[in-house]
Order: sequence, then structure tokens, then C-alpha cells
Amino acid sequence: MTSDYRWYWAAGFVLLMTLVYFLQPILSPFLIGMLLAYLGDPLVDRLETHGLSRTLGVVVVFAVASSILVIALIILIPMLGHQIETLRENVPAMIDWFHNRALPWVEAKLGIAVSEFRLDAVREGLKEHLGQTTSVVAAVIAKATKSTMALMTLAANLVMIPVVSFYLLRDWDLIVARCRDMIPRHHEPLVAKLMHDCDEVLGAFIRGQLLVMGCLGVIYWLGLWMVGLELALLIGLLAGLASIVPYLGFFVGIVAALLAAVFQFGDLFHLIAVVAVFSVGQMIEGMVLTPLLVGDRIGLHPVAVIFAILAGGQLFGFVGILLALPLAAVIMVLLRYFYQRYRESAAYGKPLVAADVNDAVESNEVEEK
Repeated sequence: MTSDYRWYWAAGFVLLMTLVYFLQPILSPFLIGMLLAYLGDPLVDRLETHGLSRTLGVVVVFAVASSILVIALIILIPMLGHQIETLRENVPAMIDWFHNRALPWVEAKLGIAVSEFRLDAVREGLKEHLGQTTSVVAAVIAKATKSTMALMTLAANLVMIPVVSFYLLRDWDLIVARCRDMIPRHHEPLVAKLMHDCDEVLGAFIRGQLLVMGCLGVIYWLGLWMVGLELALLIGLLAGLASIVPYLGFFVGIVAALLAAVFQFGDLFHLIAVVAVFSVGQMIEGMVLTPLLVGDRIGLHPVAVIFAILAGGQLFGFVGILLALPLAAVIMVLLRYFYQRYRESAAYGKPLVAADVNDAVESNEVEEK
């Protein structure tokens, strides 16, 4: 009977993956809503402890989050639009500088034949394509309005995300309790423990890493702005988003900032200033942000994070990217559990103590003599 149940679970898992594959075009708002509900549940629980009802707590959290989002968009969108327009205008000149100055310098100093790079063709192509659109907003609108159905789908998804988030957040504790009640009773303690471990890992990573990303983006932005870099906000935002993978944001940001500083200033002082900004940001992340906001409960190796995101995107597109890190956290917890079971099993054998190791070494030496 136990094996029959295992087949049921395996068949259910295969069915779930099949549904995710075929329904991925409509799953994005539900997954985003589920993620927002998961992130907001601790705040609503804390408001409940202060006497607010669950529904009122959800309304308060939604109102605060929506206000912060609207204010941020009002401030950031015009600034980002201006910087993207500046980048659009300067890209051909950057390619000219790279082709006429940087490559000849590399060729002269290192003796590497790089003159065959056809950057002039790249420059002309960029001029042609960038000149077709006056702004990023216009490009998005033009893309969305090519199809009435695509525009309606986009609008429906944007409306559905807060609606799904609200109802999931309101009923989150009830949903969790009902899911737990469905677990077979003889497996319930173990499954509950594993899910608790998954929640710790996932919560620490998502909540903590999102805060770290936001803080790093602000630090890099302000630091590069103080240096005088024109693309400070754009590079800071890019570096903050890339920080979802540890150290990736640092490398992406410092490379982009150094290239922008070389083109804008062309002196050693500003290059040193850019390196100082990212060095200070990295120290703040390592000594303050990560220990305070994330802690040591994650255990997700940076390579595992990269692989999970790329594999999820390859298999299921944007839906796969949303599912990648939660699934990676669950798989990591399960692997830890099975590894511990293996270490305690007869298949692993009795661990050697120091005396046993010494005896084994001495016996090998006697045999060699």
C-alpha cells in the first residue's frame, strides 16, 4: 500500500509539472501574487498581534506598500528615462572611442590583433535601431499595442496581481493550515519540520536578499552620483538587481561604472573613486547588510542560485525564473535531510574515530614494509 501511495505522489508531481508547462502564459500573476503574499504575511501577523483584524492588517500593508511603490515610481521613472536617453545618445560615441582609442592601445601594448573587430558595423546598427525610438516608454507602448489581445492580457495581469495578492494574503494562514491538514498523519511531523526548514531558508533568502539588493542599489547610486557619473542611477539599479546572485552585482556594476567613467572623464582619479565606491559597498554588504538582513541560514551556493535561475528560465520561461529559487531552497532542504539520513544509515557505515584512523594507517604501513 505504501508503494501505491508513492506512485500517487509521483503521478501528482508529474501532472503538476505538466500543468505548469502548458499553463505558464497565465501563471505569472498568480505566482507574483503568491510571492507578495508570502512576503507580506509576517507583517500582517505582527499587526494581528497588536489587535487588528486579518483583513484590516492586509489593507494597512497594501496601503503602505502601494504608497511606497507609487512614490518610488514617480521619482525614479523620469530620472531613469533621462539616463536611458543619455545612454542611447552616447552609445555610438562610446563605440567610436572604443574602436579608435581603446583597441589600438590594447593592440600596441599587448601585441594582440584586435583591429579586425567590426565595431563600425555595430555602431551603424545601433544608430539605426536606437534612432527609431525616442524613448523607452514609447517602445514599450508600441510593442504592447501591436496586438489588442496582448495589450488586454498585459492590463489583466497588472490588475490581477494585487487582487490575487490581497486574497492570498488574507487567507494565507487558513491555506497553510488546510494544506498541513491534508498531509498523511504518520508523515505530518516530518513534513512539517521540512517545510519549516524550507520556510526559514526561503524567507531568509527572499526577504533578506531583496532588502540587500535595494540597499546596495541605493549605496552604489549615491556613491556614483557623488563621483559625478552621469549614469549613476542606471548603473546602481543594474548592480542592485544583479546582487540577487552574491558578488555578481559587484562585478557587473564596477565594470559598467569603470567603462562609463573612462568615457566620461578619462582620468585616473575618477577610476579610483569608482573602485572606492564599490569597495565600500562590498564591505557594507559583507559586514553589515548580509549578517543583519539575511543571516547564515540560507546555504544556497552562488553557483546553485545561478544554475537554478538559468535552468528555470530555460525550462519554463519567466514562470520558471519565478519558481527557480523556491524550488532550489526546497531541494536543498530535502538534500540535507537525505544526506543526514544517509550518514545515520547502515549503508554509510560506522564513522571512523581517531584511534581507528591511526590503526588503519599503521596497518597499511606494516603491509607496505
